[in-house]
Amino acid sequence: MPATSAYDLELPELEVAGLERAEVLDLIGRARDRHWLARTPMGFLLTNYRDAVAVLRDRRFHSALSLIPQMAGLEPDTYMQSRRRSILAMEGDEHARLRRLVAPAFTPASTDRLRPFMRQVVSELVDAVVTEGRCEFVSDICEPYPIPIICELLGAPKEDWKLFSSWATDIFRIFNQDLAADLPAIERASGELEAYVNAMIDERRSHPTDDLLSTLIAIEEAGDRLSSDELVMLTEAVLMAGTDTTRNQLACSVALLSEHPDQWALLADRPELAPRAVEETMRYLGAVRGTIRVASQDIEYRDVLFPAGTIVSIALAGANMDPDVFAAPDIFDITCERDALQMTFGSGIHFCMGAALARAELQEALPLLARRMPDLGRDGPVEWKPATFGIWGPARLPLRFRPTT
Repeated sequence: MPATSAYDLELPELEVAGLERAEVLDLIGRARDRHWLARTPMGFLLTNYRDAVAVLRDRRFHSALSLIPQMAGLEPDTYMQSRRRSILAMEGDEHARLRRLVAPAFTPASTDRLRPFMRQVVSELVDAVVTEGRCEFVSDICEPYPIPIICELLGAPKEDWKLFSSWATDIFRIFNQDLAADLPAIERASGELEAYVNAMIDERRSHPTDDLLSTLIAIEEAGDRLSSDELVMLTEAVLMAGTDTTRNQLACSVALLSEHPDQWALLADRPELAPRAVEETMRYLGAVRGTIRVASQDIEYRDVLFPAGTIVSIALAGANMDPDVFAAPDIFDITCERDALQMTFGSGIHFCMGAALARAELQEALPLLARRMPDLGRDGPVEWKPATFGIWGPARLPLRFRPTT
């Protein structure tokens, strides 16, 4: 029997623009009860965990990152259309080659050496607020935390941390669904970062040090080496993977834990729970709530035909709340060992390249914060970033706690 086109199916329809997170999850849950697929204004959306994993691992479905300029209505000759492609948008042999070459630099073991520095950075940030007993957590802790670690990883000097922070903020505007307005800032930040990294590459080729850039320059397999353009692109990818995601996820995690004071206190007493706390907060309130794929050809999946060019959205936040995979998904519990992996890092060949680094940063920060900021609570309403932001979280998170030294 021939597959039925997705466009010919009677499917639940989802329109989530402008809705709050709880409303979106409720709509996805109700759609899941009717079908594993839903129709959206842009294409289709997968409503459950198992199909999300399957499609993300199906190499016929390509990353839609390269379609962002087109979807934003930019002309083909604009900067975004002509700039070098990111590894995040590559597919096939080209993508496999780069992931193979850089994989040794992004293993858990390679990031573990940065853990003492992570503790030092977050401790110094906490030192500035603990005696006051209150802080605006996003600007005081989250914003400045990951940048020194990325700079240490790359080998950039301390005096340039603020430059990297500004570049990361502006480059990430690409995901905020207002590309036409954000393009000048993105272009400027990308150009400045490119010039900076090219100068670093020239220096490291002559005088290698113990940093990621020197490692990437030295990487070679069967005579294959990374070009200067590839080194610049990968540095930008590291900056993207290791800054805004961590900033927002740390804010999401602490905002969530501030609503569960018993679990915050437990984390202070039992820092060994940090890995579970990270996974559970990322499952329950992930900073990356979805991703998009496009059918690279006519694809038959589960007796449904997705014609070439069909847009398929993967609701990572919805998958993380699938009751067929997670027992009692609405219950937040950092002591619970879940049977399935949370989906906020994605899956398949585009699984987050910086996942090991982000996990380490969060695992080091959360128990230290819990210990040094006891009796945590809200000191005012949380201001959330617009729902259109691709990397999402609190814009402001005012907190109060018992002052310590």
